[in-house]
Amino acid sequence: MSDADIPPEARFALGGVRIGTGTGNMGSTSWGGPNGEQGKAPLMNTPGINARPTAQMVFKALLRVAPDLPVEILHQKVVDGLFDTGKNLIDYPTEKVDGKRFAILGYGNIGREVARLAKAFGMQVVICARAKHKESILQKGYGYAESPAVAASGADVMSVHLGLGRYDGSKNKFDNADLVDQSVMSALNDNAVLINYDRGELVNIKALEEALSSGKIRHAAIDADIFAGVDGPTGPLVPYLSLLPKHAGKLALLPHAAADTDHPTRVAGSKLAVDQIMDAIRTSTVSNLKGELPEGYDARRSETNSEFATYEDLVGELREVSESLLRLLDVLEAASEHDKRSGIIDQNLALLECIDVERHSLLRAKGLLPTLGKVSTPAGG
Repeated sequence: MSDADIPPEARFALGGVRIGTGTGNMGSTSWGGPNGEQGKAPLMNTPGINARPTAQMVFKALLRVAPDLPVEILHQKVVDGLFDTGKNLIDYPTEKVDGKRFAILGYGNIGREVARLAKAFGMQVVICARAKHKESILQKGYGYAESPAVAASGADVMSVHLGLGRYDGSKNKFDNADLVDQSVMSALNDNAVLINYDRGELVNIKALEEALSSGKIRHAAIDADIFAGVDGPTGPLVPYLSLLPKHAGKLALLPHAAADTDHPTRVAGSKLAVDQIMDAIRTSTVSNLKGELPEGYDARRSETNSEFATYEDLVGELREVSESLLRLLDVLEAASEHDKRSGIIDQNLALLECIDVERHSLLRAKGLLPTLGKVSTPAGG
């Protein structure tokens, strides 16, 4: 827990909203602590506000080391006049990211955004998430894993987006703390990249030190809170500092800045939080509930900018499906003979069917198409 915690003795009779996702520091007993259990006031959050910026930063972290082209070194050699493309380029082979296995733990707003980017880079995406997400994950062409270790098996990159989970007061510990442990890291491919732009506590520090020493993990990028204390820094990033003397070149540490967003996005998140509190006060309705719904309140569907509240993601997914169709049409247009066009269509019938099914599934999921059912036949028809 950080210095920024809301103490249990703080009172917020009308409810609380965490701008962002995690509620681990929302400790007031007004809503039953960080889990929102058995409180008299609702606990809410604003998921989705920073999903896309965080996902972009995940890939910024990955692209620092993969493809493994030493950009800074080559730049300096060019500046110093020490590089000849014809003679020296052979000395710098690169290993690309396309085709690599990318394991994602969690399928919330950020996990979904990371999966889309990984797919765009041509990576093989496998996602560990709750069973209720399995069908959706498979429909989008990702692999599904029932546990973190299974997701990590043979993965070249792992990115963590699970959140801390429920806080267990008896153990003074969150359920997901140390989830990425030795069993998970040992399942990764050698020389893998680990990215934790979620919560620092999710990774077991001892296991990470061993993985860095053995070469199982060649680079780890961590983004977690750190605070200036009287006796030195505090916060979940601090344990990672102990790895620097031995592994400084393999670590990239950020002070929980990956989700930091521009001013308009911050304003949007703040406005959403205010709207949620006002709704709770005026109409006793609660959006983005965390934990239990207190007596006297009604819960309603999320109104964040996540994929459940806007059509931004739907538009992107429809565009992706449509681009596949456009590429096929370009091939058909370039074919000069009728027989060639017929052959191309025959070869791509499965693709055309898949495009049509996915397009209808996307629209139907948003309620823009009626659910398919039996069509009644008029009497005597």
